[in-house]
Amino acid sequence: MVRPDAPSTTPGPPSSGSPRSPLVVTNLSKARSGRELWKDVTVTFDAGTTTSIVGPSGVGKSTFLQCLGLLETTTSGSIAYEGSELSRARGRARRRLHRDVVGFLFQDYGLVDSWTVAQNLDVALTAQRVPSRERAGRRSAALRRIDLEGVEATKVSRLSGGEQQRVALARLVLHEPRVVLADEPTAALDDANAETVLDVLRELADDGAVVIVATHDLRLVAASERVLELDGATAFVRPRVGSRHGDDDDANAADDDRSCGGGCRDDGPRLGSADGLRG
Repeated sequence: MVRPDAPSTTPGPPSSGSPRSPLVVTNLSKARSGRELWKDVTVTFDAGTTTSIVGPSGVGKSTFLQCLGLLETTTSGSIAYEGSELSRARGRARRRLHRDVVGFLFQDYGLVDSWTVAQNLDVALTAQRVPSRERAGRRSAALRRIDLEGVEATKVSRLSGGEQQRVALARLVLHEPRVVLADEPTAALDDANAETVLDVLRELADDGAVVIVATHDLRLVAASERVLELDGATAFVRPRVGSRHGDDDDANAADDDRSCGGGCRDDGPRLGSADGLRG
């Protein structure tokens, strides 16, 4: 039994029908080679919403995602989910987080080139303990969802970059994560396939996931409720002007004022024609 004053380092399994929890970041800082990427970022990423992380190249957007997903350590600060301090998780607890809570969509796809598409997708199904007899049907449905049917037996190395990204997206769909971290998910895709990525990420958010996307793509920014702009060592968080929950922007702005502290501030809309996207 965990003592009340000793928070667990691992969230429990999701409860059916219960509301999903936010991902809470407090005073998060990261320095590399003596250079501060960002400092004292405090922000709450709500369940059922999408947040775009934007800013100039090299500012640390991908690093921020990797820190949230426990793939890289932070200099200071905390990351909490369901009352658990994620950054304290080690070994088996961290593997359980990656299995049950956090799902990734990487720039480099995160696939095994020498494996078939089916073998790559089975990684998610095995982690979810899906019985072998059900896997073929689940794989086919996921590939159909991203318009890439009939490739289960194909080696990943024989696919184009855009096709590999869609396989990674199908694996994310099969994983059904509670927190989605996507790093430039539309960078290698044409307009039609980029729209598929947008639709799937939107569906995951609508199903209650926390969706956080590092991007230079204005279409992704336009589909997000909020924008976190990394600007040197400073971060700005605000509702996206004209977001798909536009009628709630005033309420979201009030929430942002409460969730934005330390090195994270809100100077009002600076989004303009590029929605705050610079570089």
